[in-house]
Amino acid sequence: MKRAIISALFAAGVVGVASADIQAPPASEYTPTRKLGRAIANLIYSVEEIPLGIINWTSREGDYAGFSVGIVDGTATMFERMGYGIYELVTFWAPTYKCTYKPPYQGRCGMSGLKEYNPNGGLSEFPAELSFQSYYKYSRQQRD
Repeated sequence: MKRAIISALFAAGVVGVASADIQAPPASEYTPTRKLGRAIANLIYSVEEIPLGIINWTSREGDYAGFSVGIVDGTATMFERMGYGIYELVTFWAPTYKCTYKPPYQGRCGMSGLKEYNPNGGLSEFPAELSFQSYYKYSRQQRD
């Protein structure tokens, strides 16, 4: 009798652990609050797309392209990001994109998963950061 109870509890534990993996759906990290935060960030920081366009076009094609095409491309991307910001601000309470709260635009992140710029892609989920914060480690670390 004792052995049957222990084996039943063990089986219930294994089934409980096995089903825990499928409890959270893939879109569970996207919530109405994240959508509202994304909308506010897109509205406030969309202006950063202009210097980002200048920087990217200058590094790829040179100064003339950066200060002509880069300004135009950055301004177009700024208005695109502002449009998505207004859209998400108005509809933050409703799951609009494929019945989820995911952003309705494609990301610019590369295959590595790091935040990197790809001019042929879409918009990233949040605006780019023009600050001293870096996602890459450029300096060497000393060993003990």
